[in-house]
Amino acid sequence: VQLQASGGGLVQPGGSLRLSCAASGSFFSITVMGWYRQAPGKQRELVARISSGGSTNYADSVKGRFTISRDNGKNTVTLQMSSLKPEDTAVYYCNVDAFQSVGVRGYWGQGTLVTVSS
Repeated sequence: VQLQASGGGLVQPGGSLRLSCAASGSFFSITVMGWYRQAPGKQRELVARISSGGSTNYADSVKGRFTISRDNGKNTVTLQMSSLKPEDTAVYYCNVDAFQSVGVRGYWGQGTLVTVSS
């Protein structure tokens, strides 16, 4: 499974960015899709994830500011980020669980840098 993420960049505090990730390859279905982030010197943490049925989970730090959505037909997941803060600066990673012939396996994208700075 290959994950292609896009949409990172530099944005001022209070601004917005949209991250997108597309999954391709050999699988029956994508179960959970999500975004994680890793700031310098910190561990990777969950930002948001969404099930194939549309159930969502968010980190407390992004609730009310970020929205995750997915297109099951296109195997894409989008993270709409608003009211961005400097502490949102991190490398953001797309993550999916793919249902394959060997069972469910997790995959990571290559990461996209989000910098929130004036």
